[in-house]
Order: sequence, then structure tokens, then C-alpha cells
Amino acid sequence: MELLLDIALLALLLVTALAIAWTRDLFSAAMFSGIYGLLSAGFFMTMGAVDVAFTEAAVGAGISPLLILLTLALCGRRQRSDRTRAVLALCLVASVGALLVAATLDMPAFGAADAPAHVHVAPRYINDSMAEIGIPNIVTSVLASYRAFDTLGEVVVILTAGLGVLALLSGGTDVEASSRLSAPHAGDQSRDLVLRVVAKILIAPIMLYALYVQFHGEYGPGGGFQAGVIFAVGFILYGLVFGLHALRRVASSAVVQLLAAVGVLVYGTVGLLGLASGKNYLDYSALAGDAVTGQHIGIIAIELGVGITVASVMILVFYLFSEQLSGRRRAVPEESPVAGRSG
Repeated sequence: MELLLDIALLALLLVTALAIAWTRDLFSAAMFSGIYGLLSAGFFMTMGAVDVAFTEAAVGAGISPLLILLTLALCGRRQRSDRTRAVLALCLVASVGALLVAATLDMPAFGAADAPAHVHVAPRYINDSMAEIGIPNIVTSVLASYRAFDTLGEVVVILTAGLGVLALLSGGTDVEASSRLSAPHAGDQSRDLVLRVVAKILIAPIMLYALYVQFHGEYGPGGGFQAGVIFAVGFILYGLVFGLHALRRVASSAVVQLLAAVGVLVYGTVGLLGLASGKNYLDYSALAGDAVTGQHIGIIAIELGVGITVASVMILVFYLFSEQLSGRRRAVPEESPVAGRSG
């Protein structure tokens, strides 16, 4: 039964990927990408990778399609035909795919007990993490303790990506001042009464669930990455329904930019506390007299930093795309009545 389910999910993934590549309607491609993320999350669930499935559902099927739609609002939903570029892209994808297939030939059989991944560090994590870290979720033990330095690098990459988007889309202008100029457009709340009522009902549970995911990652699927995305979704939903100006009253662009850096600072400071105590960087045992208690404190602190950075960067990207969209709306009436319909 599980094999049939895996085959069905893989077949649907293949069909969805082909649909994304085939369609020229970028709106449809965005919808297909969300479906692809949801199917991927389901496949990860059947494979037992619950934390990865959670992340894929939140990012691949959640916030990524929304950001793609914001991009399409700027560039249009129709893709121009370019046969030369399409052939080059197909050749590149086919070459990379062939290399990946060739690489799998040297890999051990799926599920083999003597696979390198199962005989080196994995037994240590499985057998000793409970005694050393003191939490039942081994994934959190690995990401937040054993490989905490790697996870710090991932958080820095997220912050860097947010700064890159800020540099590209802000155009050297004051985003906060620009938002005040665009208030008649960006600040208009939705006139749909149903959306406003449903949003008021959903936003509070979304935030509460984000808090649960944030602080329950030690005992079940979740953590700072997933919680940060869920927090951002709640804020973005509020901005879409009640207007960008209303969202900025809750969290201004300057505050969001500051918090994006504060999250990384919190993470890095935890490591410096270990160095100050004469221990290794990100050695949480320096945070308390008992090593296991120190692990709990350190993991909670760095996961909080991860959540703050992820949520802030996602909200910042939403601000920037919305600002570009409102600026385009202001420019259209000045050019011509039909401007913006091309593409």
C-alpha cells in the first residue's frame, strides 16, 4: 500500500513538473508550483521525514507561491515565446538530470543497513542524542546542537537574501517614505466583507499556532524556520486584507529590517557566551550548571533567533514587492489608459 502511494505521489510530481514547464501562463505555473510543494510535503511524510515535510508545506506550498504572485503582479502573467532560450534550458536540464542519474548509480541501495549514512554519525545521533541533548526530537538535536554552526550559516544566508532583495527593489529610496506617498493604493483595505471577517477569525489562531511550532520544536516537528514562515503568513494575510498601511502600523519597515538582523545577533551571541565561559563556540553546556539544561536553554534561544530572522525577512520581501506594485499603479495613469496591459 505504501509503495503504491509513493508511486502515485511521484507520478503526480512528474505531471506537475511537466505542467509547470509546458504552460506559458505564469499564473498557472505559480499555482502548479504550490501544488508541487504540497505533493512534495506529502511524499516526505510517507518517507518519515516529518520536519522536512513541515518545512516544504510552509515554504513550498505556502509563502513561495504568494511571493511568485507578487512578482507576476509586476511583470505580467504571460511568458514571451523564445524558442532558442527554451531549447538551451531544455539541454541544460537534460544534462543536469543525466548527471544526477549517473551519480545515483554509485549510491547504495535504498534502505541498505550498511549505507554510509547509517554507519557513521547517524548511530551516534540516534543512540546518544537523548542523553546528551535531552530532547526527543532528534532532528532538532542535529540542527540546533550537533550542527548548530551550519544552521547559523543558513540563517545568515536568509538574512543576506533579504538584504539582496532590499538592495535590488528599494532603488536607494526610503521605503517608509515611499509607503506614505503610496498610501491611497497600498493602504486600501479589501472591500470584501467575507475576507475581512475570515481574516479576523484566522489571524489569531495562525499566530498562536506559530508560537506552538516555535517552542514545541524540541518535542515534535517544527522549530524556528517553520514558525518564522507561519508568523510571516499571518502578517502578510493581515496586510493583504486590511491594507499595507495598517500592517505598517503594527510593524514598520524599519522595525522589520532591525529584527531581521537581531535574530542573527541572538543566535551568534549564544555562541559567544560559550566562548566567554572557556568552551567551544555554540557549546550550550556553558549556559547552565547542568549540561542538558544548558542544551535546552541554548536551543530555545537560537531557535528564537531563527524564527525572528525568517519571519522578518519574509515580511520585508512582502513590503518591497508591495511597494513596487503600488509604485507601478501610480505610474500607469500618468502614461496611458492601456499601460500595463502588455506582457
